[in-house]
Amino acid sequence: MIGLIAVTAAGRDAAERLARAWPGQTRGYPGPAAAALPRAWAECDALVCFLATGATIRLIAPLLASKQTDPAVVCVDEASRHAIALIGGHGSRGNGANALATRVAEVLGADPVLSTATDAAGLPGLDTLGWPVEGAVAAVSRAMLDGEPVRLDSDATWPLPAFPPTVLPGQAAGYRILITDQSRPDQPGARPGDSGSRPGDSGPCPSESGPDPSEPGPERTVVLRPPSLAVGVGASRGVSAAEVLGLIDATLAGAGLSPLSVAALATVDAKAAEPGITQAAGQRGWPLVSYPATVLAAVSVPNPSAAALDAVGTPSVAEAAALTRGDVLVAAKHKSAMATAAVARIRPRGRLALVGLGPGARDLLPPRAVAELRRASVVAGLDQYLGQVRDLLRPGTRVLSTGLGAEEERARAAVTEAQRGHAVALVGSGDAGVYSMASPALSLAGEDIDVVTVPGITANLAAAALLGAPLGHDHAVISLSDLNTPWGVIERRVRAAAEGDFVITFYNPRSRARDWQLRAALDLLGAHRPASTPAAIVRNANRPGQLITVTTLGKVDMAAVDMLSLVLVGCSTTQMVAGRMVTPRGYPWQP
Repeated sequence: MIGLIAVTAAGRDAAERLARAWPGQTRGYPGPAAAALPRAWAECDALVCFLATGATIRLIAPLLASKQTDPAVVCVDEASRHAIALIGGHGSRGNGANALATRVAEVLGADPVLSTATDAAGLPGLDTLGWPVEGAVAAVSRAMLDGEPVRLDSDATWPLPAFPPTVLPGQAAGYRILITDQSRPDQPGARPGDSGSRPGDSGPCPSESGPDPSEPGPERTVVLRPPSLAVGVGASRGVSAAEVLGLIDATLAGAGLSPLSVAALATVDAKAAEPGITQAAGQRGWPLVSYPATVLAAVSVPNPSAAALDAVGTPSVAEAAALTRGDVLVAAKHKSAMATAAVARIRPRGRLALVGLGPGARDLLPPRAVAELRRASVVAGLDQYLGQVRDLLRPGTRVLSTGLGAEEERARAAVTEAQRGHAVALVGSGDAGVYSMASPALSLAGEDIDVVTVPGITANLAAAALLGAPLGHDHAVISLSDLNTPWGVIERRVRAAAEGDFVITFYNPRSRARDWQLRAALDLLGAHRPASTPAAIVRNANRPGQLITVTTLGKVDMAAVDMLSLVLVGCSTTQMVAGRMVTPRGYPWQP
């Protein structure tokens, strides 16, 4: 919950705007700030104070306890010009002031003011990755900021953002980032219960001979806990949450595994509502997943049980559920009086983000696209498109750049990197799924990686917005490039759109090597609509050199059209109104 503290009319008005924008997420605290703020401090995860920073600091000073428990605080000035992240920039109680200040600024039209060093330098905050973190966060973050060498140790490749170039695996360094689910990271060795290497591993596991005296000590080490463990649980009716948690903790400890890396509890459907299991999951904040007995019965396990088969229809609950959610059994079934537990390790899955950059203007780049670019450690794309966004990439991001005509090469490189476990962004212009990179990438991507797609503003939409409302009714988009599509197929599509009286946008209309296709397409249209039909050429929409030419079907100037252009041709109802192309929607309320 976000507490809103406002004492002036302007502050109350701004607070009401936030409350309307975030229904159910805020709570107002009326009255004098000296009384309202302590109440909100005790009850909320984050506070937005419509007060001067000095006044806010004096009020919260007696309340400050620790970075781990204090709520995030954002200050907004009287004119709502600035949203200042005051304390808790990186996620106090799960709500970071930096992210909250950005959200506040978006609603109020203010500028977010963020002073945390990693954000200012474009580095990933070690406490903002969404994983439990232990150790010397401040010291290691400072080392990254100062460009000091930091050793990165991980027994698998995880889809994390890019670390700066000074953070490298295996290098001699005074500081260390360790990514592990082992409960005793100061005692390196092969991970318990895991045999051999796995796809995506970043390198060999450390020696089993014991700690290296040259290793950075705890005061210079950060331990990140990846979500790598699935705990399978079975239980008799009436089991207590305390017994379930006690057994889980003992099972994890016996295998040398950290409970902070538990990604989920898993069980059979028949036990999904057992109070002891649901309460155990709730107390630790672990998601609870369940599977039908028929699914679990098909899983091969080392310790099947006839009693379990009689009770719930599967010879294994704990081990089979753990293996259904995870991949490799690392702790076999353990028993208590009324429960069973087993642990499987979840292999990391790479992540591929398909990102549309829009028509080229920075203010038309979707915020979600920016977030994905900064979340990636590998970014692939056409060289000229990558040039548009290089300033948005984090230091250390690996860039895979290719030239025109290498779409399959770019797609294959991006998918391969995701299969290796990395967080990858594959960029294209417009929308990733429209004449762009989503199609070739998804033709290659399998179920072994996670895929997200960020929608973007297409050139078609950007050009139409410049012209007025030419796409107000049914419309078609047709590429005139016959490099990959035979002209006979293109001709058939143009004829069908002409006969259907669609507004048509032609992509790739004309190049030096293809100088006759546009004329042929317009002639096909001319057989179905008059030469006076409104038409337009839009070149470099929302980019430098933008040029708009409004004309008619019979007067399109071929010489004015190239591969940086789109050609739009209206339908029988398209009109010119005050110099704008308008295709009526055709509803009864229109004259």
